[in-house]
Amino acid sequence: LGWAIAFLGAVTLAAFAFTSLKGTHPARIAAHLEPISKVPEFELTDQTGKPYGLADLNGKIWVGSFIFTRCQGPCPVISSRMAELNKKVERAGEGVELVSFSVDPEFDRPEVLAAYSAKLGADPARWKFLTGSKEDIEAIVVKGLLQPLAKEPDGTPAHSTRIVLVDREGRLRGYQDGLDPESVQKLLMDIGDLMREDSTKKP
Repeated sequence: LGWAIAFLGAVTLAAFAFTSLKGTHPARIAAHLEPISKVPEFELTDQTGKPYGLADLNGKIWVGSFIFTRCQGPCPVISSRMAELNKKVERAGEGVELVSFSVDPEFDRPEVLAAYSAKLGADPARWKFLTGSKEDIEAIVVKGLLQPLAKEPDGTPAHSTRIVLVDREGRLRGYQDGLDPESVQKLLMDIGDLMREDSTKKP
């Protein structure tokens, strides 16, 4: 019972921080949110069949994950974390967007991703599932977001379980382990910190 009360308290605190930190002034950037690198330009195809890329994310904080629809390993857990985050950030409107990159693009065509995203209750306006050529996927995942991508002995993708965070200026700012039960709460805190950081830049 004590553990359950503590967990509920942590969730409440994270949600409160996400909505309220935006209006306060940070003393400094958290060490784990120091800018890592600039995300390069990319353009892929979303679950509706339309082109979508970095230009569409300009001026938004966004959260990225790496999945494939046939995955029987960590992907269902990671997608469930993203679905939970999707509900939590809904109040932020267009300020925060979610992006799931398929690491199995040859199978995960737009119509496959559309069915997958529908099962998760994803709003296409706020949560994009992206596919494209193998080369373009590898470029953004490995070179752009600095995540490993390989093949298992059976040919299925071996990929990162990290969830990445990118700021409004297109800079990679940090990671959370998608398998961590507290990853959503940690991401909410990080998003709140980036919103708070942005508020200090405005005149």
